[in-house]
Amino acid sequence: MANSWTKSFSAGLGQINLSSVSSGASRIAKGFNNSVQATRERLGQISPDDITELPAEYKELESRVDALRTTHLALLKITQAYGTETYDYPTQISESVSELSQSVAHNLTAFAATNLKGTNIPAPHVTPAVKVPPKTLNHALSRAAGVGAAVEGPDERLGKALKIYAEVNEKIGDARLQQDHTIRELFLTPWQATLSTSLTVAMKARAAVKQSRLELDAAKQGYYRMKNASPQRQEQARLEVENAEDDLVQKTEVAITLMKTLLDNPEPLKNLNELVKAQLVFHSTAAEALQGIQGDIEELTVAAEGDYRKSRDH
Repeated sequence: MANSWTKSFSAGLGQINLSSVSSGASRIAKGFNNSVQATRERLGQISPDDITELPAEYKELESRVDALRTTHLALLKITQAYGTETYDYPTQISESVSELSQSVAHNLTAFAATNLKGTNIPAPHVTPAVKVPPKTLNHALSRAAGVGAAVEGPDERLGKALKIYAEVNEKIGDARLQQDHTIRELFLTPWQATLSTSLTVAMKARAAVKQSRLELDAAKQGYYRMKNASPQRQEQARLEVENAEDDLVQKTEVAITLMKTLLDNPEPLKNLNELVKAQLVFHSTAAEALQGIQGDIEELTVAAEGDYRKSRDH
């Protein structure tokens, strides 16, 4: 009984292995034939009439998906700047180097002070921690104007003007940081998601159509070469063509559905709207803030010019 079961199991295992090998060999053969077909088409060795024409609807959707992908990549390449705080203030690098050295000094002295407790070695004085200011152009202007206001003094007209200018630029800088955060959350993240999900799925479906089309045309070429072969081999070649045709139809329908779904999706428009809204809020805030102080600075300017003319007249 045991020997009978063992023989049956071994026979079944042999069939499975043979089936797997056969399936793998078939896939390799198809892959090779597709590669040969693609190369011959690229070299112009196959007549355009022998290349299966895909449906007009499919080709139109392909063009529209390509345009959508190009648009996503182009905008993403530029708007990724909103993920970097320093995009409008490139000269911050010297400040960053200085802050890094101060941060290293703080960490080293703090580490030493902690680990030398309870020993005879005197603990070093811990240097203060570095508070890293925002690295935007407006925050940099605010810091520079603030230093200028302190140097000039609060009673001097230039000092007064620099003080209110510093305050407004800090407000504008904070608004810019909020704009960037909103754009990252409501534009960049979903915009990238469309590229990595819906567009990727559609592109894979198109790749499957291309491979299926190459397989069909390779099968047709094989069938043409079977004209002088045995009836059995001719029938086998004909069935391969039919199966390849069915596969192409099915994969084309799937790709059309996926591309339509992608193109009908309102998300890209919603994302773009969020980008515009975030920019509008920032620029409105900046314009309102600057407008609020421009009159005050103009009054100080007029007063300074009047005093200057009087001093020249005397």
